[in-house]
Amino acid sequence: MNLSRLDLNLVVALRALLQERNVTRAGERIGLSQPAMSAALARLRRHFGDELLARTGNSYELTPLGLALRDRSVTACDLLERVFSSQADFDPAAESREFTLFSADYGTAVFGAALARALHHEAPGIRLTFQHTPPSVVENPATALSTVDGLLMPHGVIDGLPAVDLHQDRWLCLVADDNPEIGDELTLDHLARLPWAVYQRPYDAPAARQLSMIGISPRVEVSVQTFQLLPHMVEGTSRVAMIQERLARRAARSAAVRVLPCPFEAVPVQEALWWHPVHAQDAAHIWLRQKAAEVGATLTGNGHETADAGTQGAGPAPGRR
Repeated sequence: MNLSRLDLNLVVALRALLQERNVTRAGERIGLSQPAMSAALARLRRHFGDELLARTGNSYELTPLGLALRDRSVTACDLLERVFSSQADFDPAAESREFTLFSADYGTAVFGAALARALHHEAPGIRLTFQHTPPSVVENPATALSTVDGLLMPHGVIDGLPAVDLHQDRWLCLVADDNPEIGDELTLDHLARLPWAVYQRPYDAPAARQLSMIGISPRVEVSVQTFQLLPHMVEGTSRVAMIQERLARRAARSAAVRVLPCPFEAVPVQEALWWHPVHAQDAAHIWLRQKAAEVGATLTGNGHETADAGTQGAGPAPGRR
């Protein structure tokens, strides 16, 4: 495809047509007359060799290719907007801009909150939006990240994209305060025999992945989509859960649970900020990455940009409540 021969205005028209499925409404949406929009549709049909919109009675339906192009056209427009909104200079104290990050609740609660506090004082015109990480990040990370400013996610799920390491955390175990089967320490037998509450995403199940490496298949009773629900799923039961140390400290204050070391060498969490290469030279995004590294450095003293995870030691585990 020779992009120099392509009228990029047609991408905007394509998105409007496929979303509205009506030539008049699509034209009104992007400020074109009905004849001009009809002409754009004709050009798109010639380009793709497909009707895109097929009349069914008094309305139009998308052809199979039209359906496939609908989401792609949205992604393409978002990416073009980000490319052409890039800046050569950026003054955080004076600029007004929104940054959108994909994140699980752990990343938002631990790192996102710290980043938001730092930006509150240094860049009052900057807005942060955290969105739940979609499964498409694993299926096609480059496409998913082309429409946002970044992704908070540990190493080990995606690769092949630039990242800055933020902080390291370690896994600990939660049990109920009144669990009579467990004393001052957990054993591998406990992990194999007792029921579990787990954080479960279709693309990332941390507890199951860690336990599978030592030959244990957890008997899962409860599966939740946020780490911060785990303490409440353990409280008052015989269940076990694995949770990151920084959330474990909060859990011991909000639920009747105890925090204990894992009875095996769990692989630590190396949280990172990932981004699409399209942002590489954007001054505002460079500032965001530098600020993220600084905030991460306040958590564990590791804030350098890298393509691979760094490692460093974790502090002592919280004890019994």
